[in-house]
Amino acid sequence: MRLRKLQEELQQTKPFSSKQEEAMLAIMKTADVVRRRVAAIIEPFGVTMQQYNVLRILRGAGPRGLPTLSIGQRLIEATPGVTRLLDRMEARGWVLRLRCDQDRRVVYAIITHEGLELLAAIDPPLEHYNHAALPLLSATQLDALVGLLELARAEDE
Repeated sequence: MRLRKLQEELQQTKPFSSKQEEAMLAIMKTADVVRRRVAAIIEPFGVTMQQYNVLRILRGAGPRGLPTLSIGQRLIEATPGVTRLLDRMEARGWVLRLRCDQDRRVVYAIITHEGLELLAAIDPPLEHYNHAALPLLSATQLDALVGLLELARAEDE
C-alpha cells in the first residue's frame, strides 16, 4: 500500500499556505472517506447517516428516551431539522414520540423495537468495518489520534 500525501490526493500544485490549512483539509478529506464507507454499509438497510446517528443515541438513552432537544445536541453532525428527521423516522416505525406529562412543551423520543432490530442488523457489518478501519495505526497511535482530534475540537466548546 502506497501512502499519498494530501497535496497529491487533491492534485494541488501549489504548497499549502500553512500547516494549519493542510491539517484542516486532511481532517475534512479523512472525514469524507470514513463517512462514505459507513454510508455504504448502512444505506442498504434504508437508513441515512443522520437517522443511524439518532437511533444510536436513542439506543444508548435506554427505554426512557431523550427530549428531542437533547438529541440535537448529541448528534455527530449538527442538523437544524431534528423534528423533520424524527418525523421521517417515526413514519418508518423506528422511533416513538411522547409529550411529557409535567411539561407539555417537552417531547421525548424513544427507540422502538423495530428501531432496535434495525440497529442489531446494522451492528455486525459496521463493527467489522470499525475493527478493519485504520489498519496501519497501532493502538498507541489510535489513542494519540483520538487525543489530537479532541484537542482540535476543544476550541468549539
